[in-house]
Amino acid sequence: MRRSLLRAALCGALAALCGVPPLAAAVTEPLTAEPRNPWLADSTYPITHVASGQPGSVAVAGPVDGSRVLGDADIAYRFMGPAHLIQVISGPYPDGRRAIWSIGADRLVKQDYASFDIVDTLMLRADSPYTEAWAAERERAIESATGPLAVIQGLREMYLLRESQGLYPLIDRDNEFYVIRDGGVEVYGDLEPGNAGSRIERKRRFEMPPGARGRLVGLNFTHDGWLVGVSETGDVVAVSRDFSRHYLARLDGAPAEAVDPGGQLSGWVRNSLAVAPDNSVYIVSRDFMHCIRWTGQGWSQAEADGAWRESYPNGAGNGSGATPTLMGFGDGDRFVVITDGDARMNLTLFWRDAIPPDWKGLPGLPRRIAASRPATMGDPTLKAVQSEQSVGVLGYGALIVNNEPAHIPWYLPRRLGPVLVALLATRDDYRPLGVQKFEWNPATRTLDEAWVNREVSSPNAVPIISAGSNMVYTEGAREGHWTVEALDWQTGASRFHWTLPRARHNTMFAPVVLDPDGRLMWGATWGRLRLQPRGG
Repeated sequence: MRRSLLRAALCGALAALCGVPPLAAAVTEPLTAEPRNPWLADSTYPITHVASGQPGSVAVAGPVDGSRVLGDADIAYRFMGPAHLIQVISGPYPDGRRAIWSIGADRLVKQDYASFDIVDTLMLRADSPYTEAWAAERERAIESATGPLAVIQGLREMYLLRESQGLYPLIDRDNEFYVIRDGGVEVYGDLEPGNAGSRIERKRRFEMPPGARGRLVGLNFTHDGWLVGVSETGDVVAVSRDFSRHYLARLDGAPAEAVDPGGQLSGWVRNSLAVAPDNSVYIVSRDFMHCIRWTGQGWSQAEADGAWRESYPNGAGNGSGATPTLMGFGDGDRFVVITDGDARMNLTLFWRDAIPPDWKGLPGLPRRIAASRPATMGDPTLKAVQSEQSVGVLGYGALIVNNEPAHIPWYLPRRLGPVLVALLATRDDYRPLGVQKFEWNPATRTLDEAWVNREVSSPNAVPIISAGSNMVYTEGAREGHWTVEALDWQTGASRFHWTLPRARHNTMFAPVVLDPDGRLMWGATWGRLRLQPRGG
């Protein structure tokens, strides 16, 4: 997720409120999929963006249907309070059951996977005002407000995202839930080990070591079982799963102090990290794309060990806000992929390993950059295209969406544009349009536009790509309603859409998830939903 713009919007809000089985793949797609990290839970969604390489794609098939309007009976919804952006799904317990875990503004929640019912709730603040009645009032306010009043209501909801207790959580192979909280890492699990229906118990906590700076902003696991975290100031820590040992490093080029130009954006690193099967760790900072090597006994940033650091286009000065995504496995070309820091962002591919000796480079760019293509959404005259989402990758295909509002009212600072796409994008004045796919061609060593769909909107959701059904699923908006949009992965054509009935069904920057049974679900503005259409 592109947290830079989101955080800018939240800072502005404060000011305003205070005054896979492979299909027949395209020729250019590699045959080797990302190896599953054995230390993550065996499910379709154990970590934000699906896997340690952060691909945003799954093997499981998603729904195939015709377009229709869904009713409340087609949607399993559970109130949980605000800011439950990301849920993770456990692996199977001994009896085959699973659980769903998440953490929000005021509570940690465990759900039964089969029934979607809440198994247990651990309140994180005793004075929480967030009740179902409170959420119903907020929903009515969003649905009925117009003009500047609607923007104010949107600012209120965006403000609540600041209260999230933990972004980028994950669940490990023992079905223990890891979250960043209060400056450290906390692990929660079952009071009765091995029981999916057990109450929640806090297992252990890791405090960042003396000398570490800044808040943790992302978590992942290496393929040899070490938890890795990165802080906003560029400190990287590897921690044993029992929290008895740790190794700390600081990224080369990290600033001496936290980065917060003009009080609008905070953090030199603002997103999570990708981990390759060889335990190379990829982190994007405001200034560089970093490859730092985990050796099993510490960190190396030496070129001799395969580490590297490279600058990238950053015309807007804010850097990339995308979690890096790994593309290519096996013997083919291998890259790490981001959207860069230009106002009209570029899809940028870096050679992940040694740069091929015969690679001459691209004009005006560092030699490690293999490709850089502007995100035009089919309109090369657009001056600004931004996405709140990391790049979705399947094979050599890469998906980006447009989250730049169609219009920003004169009274609203541009930095608050995310407010419009977060809660108000069902209104045509603000609804962004455009989903675009690029594809790397190893024969020509070029990044080509595969397709662009200029009619579909994906205002704020993180899309999911399904290899099993050869489709992309995202939450969209059309005709005044939130929708599910299903696009053909090979052509970009719209296959179907489902119209959703309520404002509370908004993804609000959350990832769209395909569960192991191929059902769509996501964290919504005030809770969580799973789509279970009758007859579907």
